[in-house]
This record gives sequence, C-alpha cells and structure tokens, in this order.
Amino acid sequence: MADSALVIGGTRFIGRHVVEELREHDYEVTMLNRGNHENPFAGADDVTHVEGDRTDDTDLRTAKLSAEPDVVIDCIAYYPADVEAAVDVFADVDGYVYISSGDAYGAEEIPKREGETELRPCTAEQATDESHDTYGNRKAEGDRVVFEAAAEGVNAMAVRPCIVYGPHDYTERLDYWIDRVANCDRVVVPGDGQNVWHRAYVEDVASALRVVAERGEPGEAYNVGDRQLVTLEEMVELIADVLDTDCEVVPAGADALASGSLEPDDFVLYRDYPHVLDTCKLAALGWESTPIEEAMHRTAVDHLESDRDGSEHDPGRQAEERVLGVLDTL
Repeated sequence: MADSALVIGGTRFIGRHVVEELREHDYEVTMLNRGNHENPFAGADDVTHVEGDRTDDTDLRTAKLSAEPDVVIDCIAYYPADVEAAVDVFADVDGYVYISSGDAYGAEEIPKREGETELRPCTAEQATDESHDTYGNRKAEGDRVVFEAAAEGVNAMAVRPCIVYGPHDYTERLDYWIDRVANCDRVVVPGDGQNVWHRAYVEDVASALRVVAERGEPGEAYNVGDRQLVTLEEMVELIADVLDTDCEVVPAGADALASGSLEPDDFVLYRDYPHVLDTCKLAALGWESTPIEEAMHRTAVDHLESDRDGSEHDPGRQAEERVLGVLDTL
C-alpha cells in the first residue's frame, strides 16, 4: 500500500510542486485548501481534494480522517496559532513538516545556521499581525511551536527556505529580471552587483520537504537553498545565458540611481547585507539541489510560456534610462 500524504495548500506555487514531488515518489496525496484557486490536479487519480479552511480545527480533522496521512506538509501556516492547531491535530503522524522561512533568523551573520543563529522574537501582538513586517517573527514563533511539540513526542519538523523561485511563482520577483533581460540589451543592477540574497529553486524546496518528512529528526529545523550561490549580477548573466541573448549588466551606485530618483531597494531581490543559509544539515539527509543552470532554464521557459512580467516590481524603465545616460557620461 502506498504511503499517504496530506498537503495543506497545494495548488499555487510551493504546494503545487510538493504535490508533484510526492506523486513522483508514489504517495497517495490529499490536498486541503479553500478551493479559491484553480486545482492543477483536478481529475488525477492519485490526488484527492478536500475543501476546507486550515484555520478551522474541524476542517483539519476532517482532512485527517479523509487522508489518513503518514506525513503532513504544511504550506500555508502563516501564524503561530496555525502551527499550534496542526501539531495537535496531527500529533500521531509519522512526520509533520512546517514550512518556515529564512526570514525567521533574527541575527545578520554569514551563513545562518540552524540551532546557532538567533531567531526573531515574537510578541503577542506580532503573532496575530497581518502585515509583512512581522512575517519573520511569526515564522520564528511557528518554529518554536514545532520544537515544543517535538519535546512532547510529536514528530514535528521545520524547513526554512530562503527566497523561492521557479515555475508558477505568483510573486513574480524573478519574472521582473527575466522580462528585463528578454526585452532590454542593457540592464541596471543596484550597487556594484555583488550583493547576495540566497535563493532556493522550488523543486528543491519540494524535495527537501519530502526528505525531511521521511528522514528528518523531530524537533529539528532544516535550511534549504541553492547549493551554489550567485550574486545579483551573476543571476542576470545566468538568465541571459539560458535565454541565449546578449545583455550588458550595468551596476549603478546610489549616486547614479539618484539621477533617476531611484534607490537600491527599488530593485526586487536586492539586499544590502548578504543573506546566506547553511544547507549542510539538509544535505546530510541525502538531499541534493538542482544545478543552477538547469533550475534557471526551467524557470525562464515557464516565464516565457506564462503571462507574468513582474511589472509590479518594475522601478520604471524611463528612470533606468536616465541612470544609464548619466553613467554613459562618466
């Protein structure tokens, strides 16, 4: 009999790839979500959809009864209360895996290591706040809920991805850069182009979640990210390579950007201080990452086949042209 998995979420980005990963490893998969998004697995014999709200304990228990899961992958636990409910309902499964975040870390150090790097605090007010400013605090508190549950005998673990990219990415963060490279022969990158913000290919995040569910230690957290890191400039050059196009990367410091009324933070995926996660603990479980050339190729192909352009992150091409004009006079 095939193992059974319950995915809380499962239709949009990370969850969609988790379902695919589990299917490829012969799991019978049940998804629990509200049904607000198109189900890419409608009609699949090995995927069952249970409609429900993950914040409703009754819906969680109904999904558990339907799936009888060996493992549970929790893709949409955004508040500590979500995790508290889940570790109670799924206290007897073989593996409950909570998707945390690299943003749970509260100390800026290179690299950030599980069990060593300090996590963000979380006040009672932050635990229920809906703003993005408290996202990392809420994720860190979810980690602490997992640790406490494991101490009481629950097979609960956490996985901390950094910035996730890949096919079906509705955030469109990388889509902005792919669109720029595809349509412009000169692309402005902020600063000297050497800033590093660790990224994680979505299929690797999905495989990490499965591997941790199967082999992880209860009460542990595992970082996940590309095993090879690239700077922002190298990322743009990699995109150009996989698109087989010529593109000049033009670094622009704060003064040059100011000529276009821009700041470095106006560019998505820019981070002043490097954000790097140590992934050795995950690799020790047998997890491997996709070569970045292959990961970027799959991401770019999906972008070209979609209607995503990352325009919500666009700092404005006219502003960039003013910056390029100033740099050309230097």
